Amino acid sequence: MPNVLARLGLSTPALRAWAMYDWANSAIFTVVVTAVFPTYFARVPAAGLAGDVGTARYSYATTAALLLAVVLSPVVGAIGDARPVKKRLLATLVGFGALATAALALAGEGDWLAALLAFAAVNVAVNASTVVYDALLPHLARREELDRASSAGYALGYLGGGAALGLALLAILQPGLVGLGGLAAREPSAPTRVAFVGVALWWSLFSIPLLRGVPEPPVHPADGDASAAGGVGAAVREAFAGLAATLRALRAMPDAWRFLLAFILYNDAINTIIRMATVYGSQLGLAQSSLIGAILVVQFVGIPFAFAFGWLAGKVGAKRAILGALAVYGVITAVAYRLETERDFWVLAVLVAMVQGGAQALSRSLYASLVPASRSGEFFGLFSVFNRFGGMLGPLAMGLVTQVTGSSRLGIVSVLAFFLAGGLLLSRVDVDAGRRQALARDGEAGAAG
Repeated sequence: MPNVLARLGLSTPALRAWAMYDWANSAIFTVVVTAVFPTYFARVPAAGLAGDVGTARYSYATTAALLLAVVLSPVVGAIGDARPVKKRLLATLVGFGALATAALALAGEGDWLAALLAFAAVNVAVNASTVVYDALLPHLARREELDRASSAGYALGYLGGGAALGLALLAILQPGLVGLGGLAAREPSAPTRVAFVGVALWWSLFSIPLLRGVPEPPVHPADGDASAAGGVGAAVREAFAGLAATLRALRAMPDAWRFLLAFILYNDAINTIIRMATVYGSQLGLAQSSLIGAILVVQFVGIPFAFAFGWLAGKVGAKRAILGALAVYGVITAVAYRLETERDFWVLAVLVAMVQGGAQALSRSLYASLVPASRSGEFFGLFSVFNRFGGMLGPLAMGLVTQVTGSSRLGIVSVLAFFLAGGLLLSRVDVDAGRRQALARDGEAGAAG
């Protein structure tokens, strides 16, 4: 078993504990963000609102949450680099987010404001927590292990997210099988509320392995001395000033900078496919059961392919593996343009499952290898900022093209431009040179200490 785990990228107990957080937080993304809460919000809290009003308010809450996550990400990263509190930060964010997730169960009919406030809090907490989680990776894995470890985390995330979603749908669709039949008879929305509480517990309990099994990374004196006198408050005040300095430092590492720009473009397109696929399918008249089923397919089919991409990166390198995934996304865009039947949608889901986790996992590990490990929190805070801002461009482009042309099919094709531009920029990244630049920066930090 140890040899098998090592081949999968989980060679140490600390790495295995770290990867379990992907299992933990993926329940939030699949159940709350993607599949269950959006329909629950429309049916219950927003039941008294006109359809377009409820949708607009849901969109505003999502955008506000992403913007707040953008603001908090560099703060969280800076605090984690300045003081040895990464795990404490993660525990705080998980605790706050889990309480907000459970609070979704309290939102009844007409409680749209309370529901959206809780939903926004969940989004902020889970997005900020990933800054800390990602920043731990370069402290746990050797550079040659980064690709496989990151891919293994994504694979566990697929498995955990799929399992949590399956359990939630079982409780909602077949409440009698899990002992909720009487409750559902009295209050039809009760199983969904129970599912929210269950997801809150899932996130909390499965975060414990990381909190107990991952050592707190040491803080380099050069990073910690400045904020030691002022404590965490000083780190918060300096976070935004530090963001500009981090950006300047990244610009001085041209290959890391070029990769980040490429990632913003192609990951924006990936996220657009994820977020808009079910909306697009609904507009074409596909059955809701097929759309939900496709979400489950993506979760479970993606598991072996996430591991496969970690193996592929070891053979051809992370950059080439990502470029291959982007080529498949070009095919996915073509399939989406010609989408007619539920069978077509299932083909689309399987293709997405094949490349989604691999592309995102290798992007995380490649970025981790291109930035100095001694400042990982700071650089992953910047990574998160750019990721959140970029995540708004694809849906905006799709919406504008759809509105101007009157065709959602042409709108989905607009995403192809992001894949092409991102792939072109990525092809110009010199990975070996970028890694040498990152190692040199770590050497400078050591000498300064």
